Amino acid sequence: MAARVIVDPPGEGGGRRVCADGTVLGTAYSLHDLTVYVERAGLEGLDELDVAMSPLVEWHGGGPEVWLATD
Repeated sequence: MAARVIVDPPGEGGGRRVCADGTVLGTAYSLHDLTVYVERAGLEGLDELDVAMSPLVEWHGGGPEVWLATD
């Protein structure tokens, strides 16, 4: 099963681009932001821990604890 939500690596200014099924939802700067985007994409009823652990979220460039760009 392919991941539904893709979280890109942190950008230069911080934040991570979030896509669902190929559509860019926006840039998340925290796990809370990501949870809001995931809910808007139709995965309702999930809290931040659920989103961090969900197999429907594919993390690129670090997991749910990484939000700032590294030098």
